[in-house]
Amino acid sequence: MATYVLLTKVTAAGVKTLQSNPRRIKKVNEEIEAMGARVVAQYATLGRYDFVNIVEAKDNETISRVSVGLGARGTVQIETLSAIPIET
Repeated sequence: MATYVLLTKVTAAGVKTLQSNPRRIKKVNEEIEAMGARVVAQYATLGRYDFVNIVEAKDNETISRVSVGLGARGTVQIETLSAIPIET
């Protein structure tokens, strides 16, 4: 499995969704798993991005489906980065 970093900004529509249903975040994690990826870690952040997610997926095509699928909803904007391990 490859590791990816998803940097997420919540849109105004996403803020409304989270305000009315805070458990939606957990539901989205289940949807990500249904698309063939797995959320390894998730952080709410202060600053430029609202969330940072560490996600494992089998390949770039899988994570592309996840990122585009979630972004197409209009509730988030996602920047997806491939994380390359550094062996020490």
